[in-house]
Amino acid sequence: MKLSLIVNKDKKRAAETAARSAELLLKSSAEVLTCADFPIDGTTVMDTAEDIIRECDIAVTVGGDGTIIHNAKFAAHYNKPLLGINLGRIGFVANIEPDEIDELKKLVLGDYRIQRRMLLDITVDKDGRQESFTAMNEAVIHRDSLSNLVDISVELDDERIITYRADGMLFSTPTGSTAYAFSAGGPVIQPDMRCILLSPVCPHALSSRQVVFGEDAVLSASVHPHSTLKCYLTVDGQHHIPISSDDRITVRKAKEELQLIILKEKNFYTLLNEKLKEI
Repeated sequence: MKLSLIVNKDKKRAAETAARSAELLLKSSAEVLTCADFPIDGTTVMDTAEDIIRECDIAVTVGGDGTIIHNAKFAAHYNKPLLGINLGRIGFVANIEPDEIDELKKLVLGDYRIQRRMLLDITVDKDGRQESFTAMNEAVIHRDSLSNLVDISVELDDERIITYRADGMLFSTPTGSTAYAFSAGGPVIQPDMRCILLSPVCPHALSSRQVVFGEDAVLSASVHPHSTLKCYLTVDGQHHIPISSDDRITVRKAKEELQLIILKEKNFYTLLNEKLKEI
């Protein structure tokens, strides 16, 4: 069995946790693949995280939820299950903590459960071209100014349904409902559900509310033509695309899903309460 070990070297305890994880997996007769930017003795070193995810049977990340988000698109694209070891401050998506490293033995034994998480497909029609992105958490349309509001229109199946005047607006997956959408006042959604959450960010009108759409909804958004603000689309905090009133953003459920490995069964709502106390 081949397992990839992707390490966020900027995290405290990253080297220690990664070394312990690799040692345990190697002793369990697994082949461990690591990236050239963080090689570990006894492992097979490859150039990039995408390379080792493509070649592995199971992907393991050592870091926070951001490390999982960064690699989720590769795991989904190559249909590889992923496990996160949490070194972050909160860690909603990572399943085990550094003091639970012994649980990794279950990977080799096949003693785990797969939880499938919905992803979003984000398409930007801009200047006659299309750019596509995959979001694990959210896609946010936001202004680049510290003052003034932006008007954003939303369509469902090509029919306008709502216009928000706000600091911005975001489309979120159930996984992302505990991320930016939560800070924007959105509801907590059980992460294995299938739906799209639409949330305004600091809306001007009291009547502006979050809306939950079914998994088959095809939503699109655009900045109102009278807006002179410089706006951006940000996907999972990693991709930043400048947008204008001529650009159209389409959001739908992605065909690919993220397979998260569950080694330790933890009630989501109990975990939520525990994690929120750490903030």
